[in-house]
Amino acid sequence: MKKLLLGATALTLCAGFSSAAYADFTLNILHINDFHSRFDPITGSDSNCDPETDAAGECFGGIARLKTIIDDTRDKYADGNSILLSAGDNFQGSLYYTTYKSKVVSDFFNQMGFDVVATGNHEFDDGPEEFMRFIEAAQFPIIGGNFDVTRDESLRGKIKGSIVVEIGGEKIGIIGATTEDTPEIASPGDVEFYDVIQYVRGASEALDAAGINKIILLSHIGYNEDMQVAAALPLVDVIVGGHSHTLLSNTAEGAAGPYPTMVTNPEGVEVPVVQANQYGKYLGDIAITWDDEGNVIKAEGEPFLIDASVEANEDFKGQLAELLGPIEELTGTVIGTATEKLEGSREICRAMECSMGNLLADAILDRVADQGASIAFQNGGGIRASIDAGEITIGDVLTVLPFSNTLATVQISGADVIDALENGVSDVENGAGRFAQVAGLKYSFNLAEPAGSRVSDVLVKGEGDSWVPIDEDATYTIVTNNYVRGGGDGYGTFAEGDNPYDFGPPLEEVVADYIAKQGGTYTPYTDGRITEIK
Repeated sequence: MKKLLLGATALTLCAGFSSAAYADFTLNILHINDFHSRFDPITGSDSNCDPETDAAGECFGGIARLKTIIDDTRDKYADGNSILLSAGDNFQGSLYYTTYKSKVVSDFFNQMGFDVVATGNHEFDDGPEEFMRFIEAAQFPIIGGNFDVTRDESLRGKIKGSIVVEIGGEKIGIIGATTEDTPEIASPGDVEFYDVIQYVRGASEALDAAGINKIILLSHIGYNEDMQVAAALPLVDVIVGGHSHTLLSNTAEGAAGPYPTMVTNPEGVEVPVVQANQYGKYLGDIAITWDDEGNVIKAEGEPFLIDASVEANEDFKGQLAELLGPIEELTGTVIGTATEKLEGSREICRAMECSMGNLLADAILDRVADQGASIAFQNGGGIRASIDAGEITIGDVLTVLPFSNTLATVQISGADVIDALENGVSDVENGAGRFAQVAGLKYSFNLAEPAGSRVSDVLVKGEGDSWVPIDEDATYTIVTNNYVRGGGDGYGTFAEGDNPYDFGPPLEEVVADYIAKQGGTYTPYTDGRITEIK
């Protein structure tokens, strides 16, 4: 670990911006997080927005509107000091990324003028090689400190843990941090991850020793973890975060906390923590004022909801139209009709039974039931969108399932099934993607119990329509996706099982075939297969 902390002293000085210096210095921080390649507008339920609904003014976000509001806001601060940050997870989540990979992200982000971008766990979804292509194409620094890339040839020497930017005559240190769970929820290869607090402590001490008294943590670790870091470390002044897709606001209904959330550090100083929801729906805008000694004396702002009142940038709209050619035919193929909305929001599907989870789990179980599979697991984190009532296209399904996963099977004991369910509910409080949507199985869980002993009343299908207690000594064939089968999202139980097979058909094909098997009309439902004990 000593080697890692020493690495934090390697600082890169970026070209800055000229402005008069004052005893008190104010920096306007514009920020997004968890964009997930949502280049087109989204509905209020975060599903794809069709042109008619968008024209009716009922949709949000989209890269063309995001470009407009960023430009307008930076123009507003033209006489002051501003910086544009992304807190990571810009990959994955739409057919734009599925088709064009990191190039579509770097092309648009370069034009938008990002100053610094953090590394998200999804930047490793297609391995270190694709992340390397993003780094090489980016005209902005991408930072990430609490991981070691020295064993990976494609990333070695290409990413810094912290940098220094100069704005308005002031030097500002920016530290990157990425969730320690990345090896479980992405594909980082030989990249090794370290403790966030230990890394940020060393990096902030190195910046302080170099005379930098204004320090921002640009993190992709989650809202709760950001608050833990703020409470543990004395030198971090501001935390701009992501990963948990948290909406912080002083006015928006349903916000998880105030914007900024103030956390008291070990020296009794309040540290502002901000995050701006997800998918480019909001632009975070926080003004931080330091005194001449580097103490934060003011932090105020509010994220801006990017709705239909924001006029889309015409140039960006034209670029998107050109990109649609190769994917338009695929996205427009209708595979069926939903009689009601299919609920796929992260807030629901990572905490309780959801109708999208039931569809996916039912579909994959149906596909291999004749091969002896009797239980299906679908990780909530693999569900990336809802589908509104009406026609379902293959594009809709691919937006829900953007990871190009395939059907996978494995044999494990009943005791291991229970262990897998315990993993699924072990981090519900933080909205972890490991939450298990299931088929062929019923279970209850109690969050008042400690992780590892929350699951009870596990039942499997018996004769006819009966349900019977799971036999811990029996062997069950499980169907899931290849990511979970390989141990992703903490499902090491599946990685250690018998007779694994990861090369079934792609999940979107399985779902399309299942809907067709239902006659093309699907009615979403929940049936109590997952119960939270309160």
